[in-house]
Amino acid sequence: MSVFRFIFNVAWLLTGGIVMSLLWALVGIVACISIIGIPFARSCFVIAQFALWPFGNEIENREYVNRESDIGTGGLGLLGNIVWFVFAGFWLALGHLIHAVACFVTIIGIPFGIAHLKLAMLSLAPIGKTVVPIRSY
Repeated sequence: MSVFRFIFNVAWLLTGGIVMSLLWALVGIVACISIIGIPFARSCFVIAQFALWPFGNEIENREYVNRESDIGTGGLGLLGNIVWFVFAGFWLALGHLIHAVACFVTIIGIPFGIAHLKLAMLSLAPIGKTVVPIRSY
């Protein structure tokens, strides 16, 4: 990992990374209460790790990464994303948007605001997505 990614990730923790990661983990714990929510909980815990240390990783569609479709990238994934949006996605996206606006107020916070916006988009429909490391060329 480059020095700049490390510095950005440490600064990220202070600009809302810890708070939003804890919220993702809390939603994952609540989702574990029901058997139906366990797949959502697994996604929450993966995204909580991403929300804690986002620089150096990116979100990709699982269908592109695996080069084949699966249950989360088809019609059931769409249904799962609709259920997710209704119960948790909107609220997590709102949290990321609030942090993004706070980061955009200062010029130095713009990269962190962009990262919060990416996480807000992911919050709306996380089923069928995966976290992958950024490829270095």
